[in-house]
Amino acid sequence: MSVFVSLWQKNRFLFKEHTLRKIENIKTKLAVVPLILLLYLLMYALDTTCIVKSILGIPCPGCGMTRAVVSALRLDLAAAFRLHPMFWSLPLLVLYFLYDGHLFKNKRLNYGVGAAIALGFLLNWLIRIFYIIF
Repeated sequence: MSVFVSLWQKNRFLFKEHTLRKIENIKTKLAVVPLILLLYLLMYALDTTCIVKSILGIPCPGCGMTRAVVSALRLDLAAAFRLHPMFWSLPLLVLYFLYDGHLFKNKRLNYGVGAAIALGFLLNWLIRIFYIIF
């Protein structure tokens, strides 16, 4: 009987340690998200362009996202969609970041949603590049 009790106590301790580590990881990430948002808002306020666009002359896959999110926050969804059609995916991307890519219990659903978002960004980027070239 004491073997089972000691085994249970040992596993209970490991569970607590794992849970505490996970909570600390989320706290760290929650501290990073506002800093990233502050950086984007600062870039928006200073009217700076994308670093990739200034170096390569072509827009990056995220170009227009800040202006699109600001337009969406102003409830101007038509402008937000025109500036960057993938603006709606930003909350999902933040949740994926916070939960280490495990937003859903189903692994295939996690990969499927992530792949759909990545494909959307890629298609938007390719359309923008071809629009600039031609």
